[in-house]
This record gives sequence, structure tokens and C-alpha cells, in this order.
Amino acid sequence: MDQLLPFTIAGLVTGSIYAVTASGLVVTYTTSGIFNFAHGAIGMFAAFTYWELRVNRHLPAPVALFLVLFVIAPLMGALIERVLMRHLDRAQVVTSLVVTIGLTVMLIGLAQGVWKPEARAMPQFFGDGGFRVAGTFVSWHQTITVILAGGVAAILWYLLTKTRLGVAMRAVVDDRNLASLTGAQPHRISMLSWAIGSSLAALGGILIAPVLQLETIILTFLVINAYAAAMVGRLRSLPLTFVGAFALGLTEAYMIGYVDLKGFWQGLRPSLPTLLLFVILLAMPEERLRANLGRAAGGKAPRVPSLRESLIGVGVLVAAAGLVSFVLGAGDIQRVSQGLAIGVIMLSLVVLTGYGGQVSLAQLTFAGFGAFAMAEWGGGGSIFGLVLAAAIAAPIGALVALPALRLQGLYLALATMAFAVMAREMIFVDKRFFGFNSSLPVGRLDLGPISFDGEVAYMLLLAVVFGLVGVFVLWIRRGPFGRVLSAMGDSPAACATLGLDLTRTKLAVFAISAAMAGLGGALLGGVKSVAGPTDFEVLQNLPILLLAVVGGITTVSGALIGGLSLAVLPVLQERVPDLAGIVFLLTGAAAVSLGRNPNGIAFFLAETFGRFVPWRRGSRGSAEAEAGPPATEEVRKVAVA
Repeated sequence: MDQLLPFTIAGLVTGSIYAVTASGLVVTYTTSGIFNFAHGAIGMFAAFTYWELRVNRHLPAPVALFLVLFVIAPLMGALIERVLMRHLDRAQVVTSLVVTIGLTVMLIGLAQGVWKPEARAMPQFFGDGGFRVAGTFVSWHQTITVILAGGVAAILWYLLTKTRLGVAMRAVVDDRNLASLTGAQPHRISMLSWAIGSSLAALGGILIAPVLQLETIILTFLVINAYAAAMVGRLRSLPLTFVGAFALGLTEAYMIGYVDLKGFWQGLRPSLPTLLLFVILLAMPEERLRANLGRAAGGKAPRVPSLRESLIGVGVLVAAAGLVSFVLGAGDIQRVSQGLAIGVIMLSLVVLTGYGGQVSLAQLTFAGFGAFAMAEWGGGGSIFGLVLAAAIAAPIGALVALPALRLQGLYLALATMAFAVMAREMIFVDKRFFGFNSSLPVGRLDLGPISFDGEVAYMLLLAVVFGLVGVFVLWIRRGPFGRVLSAMGDSPAACATLGLDLTRTKLAVFAISAAMAGLGGALLGGVKSVAGPTDFEVLQNLPILLLAVVGGITTVSGALIGGLSLAVLPVLQERVPDLAGIVFLLTGAAAVSLGRNPNGIAFFLAETFGRFVPWRRGSRGSAEAEAGPPATEEVRKVAVA
């Protein structure tokens, strides 16, 4: 018990940082309805800016703090709202999520371009000074952190409950049009909210930077731990958010001090925040969940190719792969193979997210299960391993969907991300389960007389597999199940009104999607002939979703563009080493452009060049007309039949 006070102080300090960070998420969400995944990146960029002013430019700490918290961070938040978020009022949830994820990636790239990766130390407030309480040393930095958290709580509570501006901020998200009729100015209020949220993100980043390493990735994704605290308050209540933040901080500290975790439970401590997030999401009443459903405003339905056109596309893809094999070196061929395998994983998102409207941040985790199945039971490349990769991943996908059946949009995305964290920390690294505590050899497919050990042969195999899986995806879309999926993504309420069983549909689409991702994971492991836990990190799910949406989440060609981009973009960084973070910058810029072009690159290219193709200018008309009647009308006919 002698250590109770030190661990309590550590928990209060950690909880204070969580509280400040989570309160910024709540402020932006309650006024814009957009969950800001870039909140951590804003805090990271502000922390680096404070270091630049305080350490590199030798400004006094109060001056540097004032400039960052009350000038730079608010201007950044206002600019983000004006340029990006204002165009996402009627966008799909997946589009708004990907735009904020893209903003995260872009800020990471910008920070790496401005501040070259190297060791940096952020000074604490008042240096190493402090005082003792009952024999326990408490630094001034820890004291100031707790005091600032209390001050933030008091100021925000007064602002949102006791001022006319606060009432207007809360009214805007409930009904923007009605709020404007009462004299409020929704856009200005939303801009102010994002400015406040950015300042709180900056404060959290500056407070935590002296404790952690001043590094772009670590600081950016620390905010994930604050998601659980924000969800305790259901993204609405600041008092409950602060209660959740301090409870989480104290629990983490006491587990470090008093709980000896071994074996399977050893991964419980690092995954505790996401485990709490998962539990909170499941406990939330269904009628209180909120999500921005609906298709992107003004978006056209992409054309669904016929079976004949799909098979021609497979032939063209394989022929193109054969041609490029003559001009590429072994390393570049391996990158193309990696892109094709990632493309198969992205095809699972076409079915799940593009057609069904179900957002998942765990597809690479399902791929990890598939890679392990191929490594453990593939027999050095047996086709039986590929079958098992899909067969094992499918029920896991259904199990993930089972407790999350009541969740939609943002909440479903966070729940799948929480599952990915738990799988990485508690399953992949445990020998009794999937044994990824070290790298495992993954064999390439071996069909007896036909060997795919060579790089060219394996690339051609992956081109064939991607094409066939793409044909399967389009076959689903043309059939009754595909029309039900499209209608569910368009309007779940309309589907329920028509008497369709959405529970069975969600379970089925999650299982199919996970099976496809598992197959892609087995093939991806074969590219490098080895797989380990670092290949399926949780945060790598973000670029998978990001580039799938940028490529075109509703099209097979969009998955191909996304997969190849994710594999080939690092080559650009190798060719231009002086431009640090250029890959992050380009990827993020493409993602944030979705606010104006939500259908992705593939649809844009089809619309641009389709008019020059003779057989696309027939009597059937535009791509929107060729897509057929609205999904809900198609499903109505199916239901009646």
C-alpha cells in the first residue's frame, strides 16, 4: 500500500490528459456531428510547434504557450472547418471518417517534412522542480496538468450551459436549419467549436509530450486512448467524459502497480482503453446511437459491369501484369504483387462498406488470421491453406459483427477498431492462439507441377486471384443479396419497413468480407514469404480504409487503385529522400479531397474517359442510368416477390 499515493498521482495526471483531449473531441462532435480522427494529429503538430518556439527559437514558455494555444491552434481549427468539414454536412459516415483520417496522415507528413525525424526532448513546465506529498515527489508539471484539466472542465461547463453561445453551439448539431431560424449562425458557431477543439488538442499534446517521446506517430495516436473517455459521455456530456477519463487513468495506473498479468492476460494492460471502449459501445442504448447515414450528396451510382465485361477485365489485368513483368525489376515486381494482395483485402471493403454501408477498421486484422492459417496449415503452399484462411476468418468476422449488430457508422467503426487492438495485443502474440510472437514462414501456392515461387509467376497468380475475386464481388452486386446490401447502405429504415432481416444480412456480409480479407492476408504473407505481428498493426487499418475510399469504395477498379497505391507510394519516398513525409502528404491530400469528390478516383476516371468509349455511349445513357433503379426500389421488388 506504500505505492498507493504515487500510482494515484500518476493515474490522476494521465486521466487529466485524457480528459483535456476527450473534451476537445466532444466539443467538435456536438457542434458538427463529425468525429475528428485528426484530433491527435492536431495535438501532435501543436506540440512540435511549441517545441519549435520554446526550444529552437528560444521564446519564453508563456509566450510560446500563448501563441500555440490562442493563435496557431484556433486558426488551424477554423481553417479545417472552413475548408474541409463544411462540405461534409450530408456526406456518408465513411467519407467523413476518411477525410479526418486523411487529415491525420497529411499532418503527419507535414510534421515530418518540417521537423526531420530525430531525438527531441520537450521541457516540462518549471523544469524538474516540484514538492513532496507524504514522501511522494510531485512535479510542477504534473500539478499544472491536473489544475489545467479542472480549469478546462469549469470553463467548458460554463460556456456550454450558462451562455447563449453555448446553447447555440449545442442547438446547431441537433437541427442546423432550425437553429439558423432563431438567429444563430451555424457555420460561424461550427468554426468556433473547431477552434476550441483544436486548442484543447494542442493543450493535450503539449502536456503529454514531456512524458512521452516527441515523435509524430506516438503523439498522434495517443488520442485513441481518449476515445473511451469521450464515449462514456456519449460524445455529449462533458461531466461524464471527465469521469470516464479519470476512471481510465486511475485504472491503468493501479493495474501497473498491483495486477500481475501473465500469459493471455498480459496484453490486457495496453488494450485496456480500447477494451473499455468496446464495452461502452455495446452498453449504449440503441435508440441513443447517432450516425450520419445516407449516400453522398449529389453522388451518382457507379456503373455495375456485366459478367462478360468483368471477365474481359480479368484478361486485361493479367495481360497488363505480364507486360509489366518485362520492364520491372524483382523488387518492383514484388511491390506490385503486394499491391494486388492488398487490393484483395480492399475488395472486402467494397462489399462491406461500399455496398452495405458497414464501416470496419479491422480488415487487416482479419487478414492476419488468414496469414496465420496459411503459415500454420498451408503445408508449404497447399491450396488447403488458402481455403482455411478464408474459412477461419469468416466466422471471426461474424463473431465481431454479432455484438455490434446494434451499432452503425462511427460506433461500428470504433468497435471494430477496438477488436483489432485486442486481437493484436491478446491473440496474435499468444502461442496458444495464433503464435505471432515471432515471424512465421508463409508458403506460396504450390499446385504440384505448377510452381509460383518465382516473383513473376506469383504476381501473375495474384492478378488472376484479384480478377476472380473482383468478378465474385460484382456477381454479388448484380444479385438479390447485393441489392439488399445496397439498400441497407442507402436506408436501413426503409429496409426494415419492407420486412427485410437486417440482422442476418449484416452477419452474412461481415462473414463474406472477413473471408475475402483472410484470403488476401494469406496471399500477402506469401509475397514476403513471412508474416509477423508487425505486419498487421492496428493503425495500418487506417490507410487500408483510406486508400480504398480514395480509389473508389464502390468499385473493383477502386480497390485495385488503392492497393497498388499503398504498395507503390513508398517508392516515391525512396526516390526523393530529402522530402520527408511526402507519402503521407500526398495520401492525406487525396483523402481530404473526398469532401468534394466522394466517389473516388475510379469513378472520376470512368466518368471522364467513358464518354470517349463507343460502347459506353449507347442508348443506355449515363453511368447513373446504367446502374439501374434506386436500391430501395429494387429491394422492394425482391421483398414483394
